[in-house]
Formats: sequence, structure tokens, C-alpha cells
Amino acid sequence: MNVQNVPGFEPHKSRTSAIVPGYMSGFGNSFETEALEGALPIGRNSPQKINYGLYAEQLSGSPFTAPQATNQRSWLYRIRPSVKHSGRYVKVAKGLMRTAPAARDESDLPIGQLRWDPMPLPDEELTFVTGLRTVTTAGDSDTQVGMAAHVALVTRSMDNEYVFNADGEYLVVAQQGSLRFRTEFGVIDIEPGEICVIPRGVIFKVELLDGAARAYVCENYGGAFTLPDRGPIGANCLANPRDFLTPVAAYEDKEALSYLFVKWGGELYRTEIGQSPLDVVAWHGNYAPYKYDLRHFSPVGAILFDHPDPSIFTVLTAPSETPGTANVDFVIFPERWSVAENTFRPPWYHRNLMSEFMGLIYGVYDAKPEGFVPGGFSLHNQMLPHGPDTMAFEHASNVELKPVKLTGTMAFMFETRFPQRVTKYAAELPTLQENYIDCWRDLKKHFDPNRREPK
Repeated sequence: MNVQNVPGFEPHKSRTSAIVPGYMSGFGNSFETEALEGALPIGRNSPQKINYGLYAEQLSGSPFTAPQATNQRSWLYRIRPSVKHSGRYVKVAKGLMRTAPAARDESDLPIGQLRWDPMPLPDEELTFVTGLRTVTTAGDSDTQVGMAAHVALVTRSMDNEYVFNADGEYLVVAQQGSLRFRTEFGVIDIEPGEICVIPRGVIFKVELLDGAARAYVCENYGGAFTLPDRGPIGANCLANPRDFLTPVAAYEDKEALSYLFVKWGGELYRTEIGQSPLDVVAWHGNYAPYKYDLRHFSPVGAILFDHPDPSIFTVLTAPSETPGTANVDFVIFPERWSVAENTFRPPWYHRNLMSEFMGLIYGVYDAKPEGFVPGGFSLHNQMLPHGPDTMAFEHASNVELKPVKLTGTMAFMFETRFPQRVTKYAAELPTLQENYIDCWRDLKKHFDPNRREPK
């Protein structure tokens, strides 16, 4: 696809391409895009000489011999090869960022159902890198299994600062304020209700668009996120591939002292370079960052009776070596109709193998109408019981059952098969709700061996 043919696209007329985002639609497509006409070689990947004096470079997101269905790579045509965007690295303080299995021995917090109020945005200047606060880790990044759940508090744009993560890919859920991701592949903007996925190894920087921002971040150590199999649901609904957007090529040709941060092996390193590393003028392939508007998700559910399994709300999944068992699932609870007859409509009480980190982007979550507020988050770990609080149970058990639309709400879960270990930082946060367990305290015993409900 030549971006010159994209509606509304204006040819670039300066040495640095425009920062107005443009996108190509489709999930997992093999895209091609150029910011200067003729920058993309045709019919071959690495000709002897490339227009505009560009260098050819491949970025691989999977082993070379991975099966075709999971093989990911892109060819980048850039002003300098990335070896020129690398120097002598020095280890720097990683702040409040942690990587599995580091949190295993950090906290003495007993197991239990946990919930936090929102982390307030601080007065100090924090970029996406310095403002990343790890709440939980799971698995082991060195063996490429598991995940980490972070909250990003961003009060300053990255200027001549760039970063890439070698430990995993980032799934960023905007919760307050809008963010701009300037990447090697182009520019992505997200607002609350949208997500951005930055694959492992892709260089980027983050800028603020309308003041300080807060976001939830899932760091996936395992295989790349993909769309879940729909099974008997068939070809449509849930997250449709056409709604995922990948940026068109955009580049910086900027000569200035810059700093590249690298997250590698759970540590943070920095190197100084003399220019911007976002110098990709053209690219093609299927390994690239993308965005998705969660409000485009088309939910399916019970239209007669019973509350279905929450897996039907899966937007993206990172598969494991065990079929049907995810390394990470990204699940949302958006606006939807509730119509089931003779049914307890909120999620049932349950214990399960998967551990659930949950956040509320906006609105009210139907199973926790009190105490769970936008920007907050909760953790229900492996096999620990959870479900609707007392208020939700009483309401759902006695309300007149008629069609009800849940509106103005968006909650999500980062769900993994591994136990999620709470970091010392999160365990000591003043926003940890010490009384969360009390939300089930007033659930009453209703058992009566002589009473049967009418059919």
C-alpha cells in the first residue's frame, strides 16, 4: 500500500515528516508504506543501493524459522542503520519498574483479594520511562513466559529521549489524558478507551497531548498478542480485524544529542547518540505497532439465560505452548445489553486458575458499584474466591428482570495462567484498600431447606 494514495494524505515536503497520524487498517496484515515517494524498494528487500541513500534493515519479532502463521518481521529503510543508534551502554536506576521473577521476594503482603484506589498524578516531572510503576509480575521474562502489570504516570513528554523493551511487548491502556507514541514505524495517538501495542524491540517515545496522563500497561513476556479464535461464534463480532490501525511511515531527521533507554533482562540501560533513532522513511512487513478503539468491540452474550464465561470478552490473547491456555488474555467489559431471563446477571462467584489484574477506565463496573473507581485496580489471584459485592448481589437477586443497557462503562482485565506477585511498592501504597475484603462481609445466609423458588 502506497501512502500517497491514502485519502487526506499530504506528501511530506521537509526533512522531517509530519507528525499528524495516518493509519492503515487490519490486524496482522503485511503492510507497506513510505513517507517519501520511491523510498520503498519494489520486488526485493535489500537492493545494492536504495533511493535517498537509505539503509535496509530487518527487524524480526520471531525466530527466522517460526511457522508462517506466527512468523513476524518487517523491513525498515532508514537514514542510519540501528547500529548507529547504539553506543556504549551504562546501567541506570530502574526506579519503580520491576520484571518477573523479581517481585517474588519483595513483599511480605499475605495472599488475599486486593484493590487499590487510583495512584494520584504527582507534581514531579515523569516521562513514560521514569513514571512506570510496577504493581505485579508473573512468570519469568528470561524464559519468555508471564507478564507484568504496571501503571504509567506521565507528566512530561519525552523530548530527545527514546526507549525500547527487549523483555516483552507493551499493551498500553489510556485511562486519563491522551498520549502520542512516536515510533520507528510512525505515529499513534490514543485517548481513554483506546489501546496501543508496541512490539518487543520497537523504539519509541511518548508525548503528552492534553496534560498529564495515567495509563495501565501490560508487559507481555511471551508470544505476541493476537486475536483469539472465535470458535462457534464464527467469523464476526468481538474485535474485528479491520478496526486495528497501524501507522503509516513517518520519520525524524534530527541531529541532536539524544538518549536511548533499553529495558533488557529486567534492567534499564542508557546510551547517548547524536540523532533521533526514529529515522525510518519506509517500511513493509507484519511486525509493527498498532492501536485499537475498545468502543469498536462487538460483544456477544446470553440472549436467553445464564451469565456466559468472561472469555467471550477477550480482545487480544498471547498464546502459550498449551492450547487454550493463554500466557496473557486482554479482556474488556464494555457497554452492552443485559437481557437474560431468570438469571443472576452479574459475574458469578468463582475461583479459577487464571489470575486477574483488573482496571476501570471509566464509568461503573456492575459487579462492584462501590469502591472501584476509574483509575483504580484490583488483583484476584489464582484460586482465590471473588465475585459481586453485597450491594451487587442484593440488587441482582431482587431487581425486575427486563432488558437493561449498561452504558458509559469500560473495565478490563490482564489475565494470566501464572500467579501475579505484588511488588513492594504496590504493597506499601497508601491507596491500597485495607477494607476491600469487607465488601463481602454482609452477604447473608439465605439457606432454608423448606423453601424452593418458583419455576
